[in-house]
Amino acid sequence: MFKAQIKTFLLLAVLTALLLGIGSIWGNYGLVIAGIFVLLMNFCSYFWSDKIVLFMYKAKPAPKSEYSWLHKVTEELAKKAGIPKPKIFIIPSEISNAFATGRNPKHATVAVTSGILKNLDREELKGVLSHELSHVKNRDILIMTVAATIAGVISYVASMARFAAIFGGMRNDNKGNNIVGLLLLMIVAPIAAMLVQLAISRTREYAADESGAKLMGDGKPLASALLKLETMARQKPVRANGHEATAHMFIVNPFRGGFISLFSTHPSVQLRVEKLRNLKF
Repeated sequence: MFKAQIKTFLLLAVLTALLLGIGSIWGNYGLVIAGIFVLLMNFCSYFWSDKIVLFMYKAKPAPKSEYSWLHKVTEELAKKAGIPKPKIFIIPSEISNAFATGRNPKHATVAVTSGILKNLDREELKGVLSHELSHVKNRDILIMTVAATIAGVISYVASMARFAAIFGGMRNDNKGNNIVGLLLLMIVAPIAAMLVQLAISRTREYAADESGAKLMGDGKPLASALLKLETMARQKPVRANGHEATAHMFIVNPFRGGFISLFSTHPSVQLRVEKLRNLKF
C-alpha cells in the first residue's frame, strides 16, 4: 500500500513536470486559460460525478427490504474501514461489474449490477465490496480528478498550439519560433500525459485490491471474483449504452480493449490475482 502511495505521488509529479515544461514553451498565458477551463470542467465532474454516472447507467437505489444482505455487509465493511456507509445503487444490467463514486467518504456511492449479484457467491461479492470501499477510503476519486485536471490542461494547451500553428500564431517572445518545442508540445506531451494518467489509474486499482483484501483479512475471495468478472467481461463486453470514459471506475474494464498494458485503465487481472494470492496477513 505504501509503495502504491509513493508511486502515485511520483506519477503526479511527472504530470506536473510535463505541465511546467509546456509552460516554458507556450507561456503562462496559455496555461492560465487552459487551466481555468479544465479546472471548471473537472470541478463540476468531481462534485457531481456520482449523479452523472449513476444517471448514465440508469442506476436506482437498492431497497433495504430487497437487498438486506448487501446493506448489512456494506455497513459492516464500512465500519471496519472507518468510513460512513455509502449509498447502494443497483444497475439494471446482466453485465457483471461494480464501481464506487462520490467526492469523499461522506458522499460516496457503491453501485453493483444485477448481473454481479447473480454470478458471484457471497464471499466473492464481499471481496468486490471491500475493493470498492477501499477506493472510497483511499479518496481515489479525488486523486483521479487531480490527474485528469493536469492531463486535461496539457492536452488543451497542445490543442491550442495546433490551432496557433495552423494560423501562424505560435510565437515565443524570447526565442522566436521553436519548431522542435512545438512538435513536442503538440504530439509528445499529450500522449505522455495520457500514459501517466492511465498508470495512476492502474496504481490505484492495485492499492484498492490490497486494501480490500486486508479489510477482509483474505485476498482469495477478491482474486476469485476478479477471474470470474474478467471471463464474463470478455464473453459479454459492454457495447450498447456503454460509456468508455467511465471504464476506469469499474472493478474490471467492461469494454473490449486495453490489450496493450500501457494504454489500459486497469492492470492485468492475472497480475492482480497473483499479488492478492501473495499477500501476507
